[in-house]
Amino acid sequence: MTQQQRWTAEQIPDQTERVFVVTGANSGLGLATTRALARQGGHVILAVRDEEKGHRAVTGITAEHPDASLEVRRLDLADLDSVRGFADRLHADHPRLDVLINNAGVLAPPRPLSAQGHELQFACNHLGHFALTGLLLDLLAAGSDPRVVTVSSINHRQGRIRFDDLDGERGYKPMGHYNQSKLANAVFGRELHRRLTDSGSPVSSVLAHPGYTATNLQMGTPTGLWRVVLGRIGNPLFAQRPAEGALPQLYAATASDVESGQFIGPGGLAELRGAPTRVQLAPTATDPETGRRLWELSEQLTDVRFAFPAAV
Repeated sequence: MTQQQRWTAEQIPDQTERVFVVTGANSGLGLATTRALARQGGHVILAVRDEEKGHRAVTGITAEHPDASLEVRRLDLADLDSVRGFADRLHADHPRLDVLINNAGVLAPPRPLSAQGHELQFACNHLGHFALTGLLLDLLAAGSDPRVVTVSSINHRQGRIRFDDLDGERGYKPMGHYNQSKLANAVFGRELHRRLTDSGSPVSSVLAHPGYTATNLQMGTPTGLWRVVLGRIGNPLFAQRPAEGALPQLYAATASDVESGQFIGPGGLAELRGAPTRVQLAPTATDPETGRRLWELSEQLTDVRFAFPAAV
């Protein structure tokens, strides 16, 4: 795959009758992704922690595109009970799902814990998406050209999974644990691809990253120093707009030439910006032993087991 020099959201194929779930859909990359998919006819389920913000996002989109097909559902990825409730309700209302975009995330907060007692970034960015994907896999298998798109980061290359101290009890570093969670996203997406392929599943697992994009992530939850470095200095100088940063995950979700296991990111300098293209995962992300270890640990921590079809 060469860099798609002129690929824009306007080139997304017609998505009429296709059903999408986008986590974190009320702002930033999630909102830009939702807007682009809805504009091309997709039915988008906005999976958001704050339903009021979700409805405000819908109001904004429908003001531009009155025929947009959208629905808002509450999902708190840091609470596995909320994840299960979301999946149960989706099963009750939808017979299939075509694309799940694991987009939501938190960045460099102080050390709060999730509802189940895990470090918040690992819980929200990885464990919640792991559980959500497993609980919706049967709906995806019933979809058309079904895909799971998991959004990682260039920061996954600086990450290390601290299997002996996942929650930072012995030393919490906000950005270090963010990098850990983004590496976990990458390891999960790649290991999911391997297991789907081995089982003969029709579902594809594709990874994406947005480069450096100006979103509420940098200004919302980071601790003071990182809020200044990322939000007030980095954003104005280097960041691209969310509509541009969302292109890799939109490409991963809709382009006909995307293959399971690929990693899509910006093709410009240092992958900070540019048109979507295939980029490389860190070696740790493709290591089979790391993939197996993280998968088994994630099953244990979420109590979610993926029901893969028998291999053909």
